[in-house]
Amino acid sequence: MADDNTATLYRMVLPEETCPFGVRAKQMLEDKGFAIDEHILRSRDEVEAFEQKEGVETTPQIFIGGKRIGGSDDLERYLAA
Repeated sequence: MADDNTATLYRMVLPEETCPFGVRAKQMLEDKGFAIDEHILRSRDEVEAFEQKEGVETTPQIFIGGKRIGGSDDLERYLAA
């Protein structure tokens, strides 16, 4: 695991839906003591633009030490290493 204690988290929070995987990722990061640079995607257009820009198919996406870790399942594996 990286020594960097700051994580960048992109997660979806829409008026009608809050992504539970984003909530889970944020909680895992907080539990491990990471400072979180959080970016809330507040519309489907923002989510789609982010996914296209990053070349990913889902949110949340977590970055630690400038490296994309992936989604919440990927984060869980990363933190367990």
